[in-house]
Amino acid sequence: MDFSVSEEQQLIIDVAHQFVRRELLPHEDVVEAQDYVPDELFAQIRQRSIEAGLFAANISAKHGGGGLDALTFALIEREFGWVSYALHYIVHRPSNILEAGSPEQIKNYLEPTVRGERLDCIAFTEPGAGSDLSAMSTRAVRHGDDYVINGSKHFISFGMRADYVILFAVTGETDGPRGKRSEISAFLVDKGTKGFTARRGPVCTAHRGYDHAELFFDDCRVPARQMLGAPGEGFQLASKWLSPARLSIGALAVGRAQRVFEMSAEWAGTRKQFGQTIGRFQGTGFKLADMATDIAAAEMLTLKAAWKFDQGLMTDQDAAMAKVFGSEMLSRVTDSAVQIFGGMGLMNTLPIERFWRDARIERIWDGTSEIQRHIISRAILRSYEK
Repeated sequence: MDFSVSEEQQLIIDVAHQFVRRELLPHEDVVEAQDYVPDELFAQIRQRSIEAGLFAANISAKHGGGGLDALTFALIEREFGWVSYALHYIVHRPSNILEAGSPEQIKNYLEPTVRGERLDCIAFTEPGAGSDLSAMSTRAVRHGDDYVINGSKHFISFGMRADYVILFAVTGETDGPRGKRSEISAFLVDKGTKGFTARRGPVCTAHRGYDHAELFFDDCRVPARQMLGAPGEGFQLASKWLSPARLSIGALAVGRAQRVFEMSAEWAGTRKQFGQTIGRFQGTGFKLADMATDIAAAEMLTLKAAWKFDQGLMTDQDAAMAKVFGSEMLSRVTDSAVQIFGGMGLMNTLPIERFWRDARIERIWDGTSEIQRHIISRAILRSYEK
């Protein structure tokens, strides 16, 4: 494995690095205070990221996207991890699930989304179905040439701003080794469709300004041609999205942790107590050493998984390891930072307390740490089971 950066990759990384500091960082404090990204700022960031060639970098070039390989994408995600998630996410990564669409769906949904003309969101999670997607209760029942959808979703990122939803719903049952199993399918549902309503979700302590919504479907009728993929392919499509998403979380965690580490090292190297800088005390110096080691390990684990993805070798276990280690590393690093900064670490005059709060959700979304460990342990034991 060779993680040396080519000239082309370095150019892309430099563009992302400068974009974050010029276009995103100046707005962090306002978004944090308002818990909202103003519409005009949202539009400005989206347009400038398109002009910079950073928008839809994960989508293949044949559909108008950046077409970046997984390793390069992880390297620029590391740059974007430096900044507030509410701002970074505007530099949109349309769901790669859309690439499984029909020619008509690609023309009407994927390509306008890649151009920044439309915005998508993905709706998996329900009040009673978080980690266990098979417990999903939202149903789509075939009626002639349409499907009628009933149910609800929550914690849906960009659910208020999106022009359409990639909705996962139960369309039937199949026989499995443990009995009946829900058949999950995906649909493209436009905002404004009768029977479909959205409202902003409850206030979250993490990632202020990052929209999430509750979606409701009450006899919502959509044409059968709006099904994405074949009937019952929902789990396969979800898996296509989840593994790259978990790699992104690993890379973003590395970027955020590096920012926290640099602030902590500067504080420890300049603040004096008892006649010397606090970094000279073993209790603080060892924290810095552990933080640096943790960050380096998470970065290597993530880059290795991304490299394997590009070679067609990545497994669910690889993505799970990158996600669980990266997200938990970020929690450890931000917690240590609060300790190094002491009381000031919990004051809103510094962003340390924000980093600490924001880190907590990384161990939950896109598969909790427990789910990642289940994936890893299951892979380890599979060869021994008969």
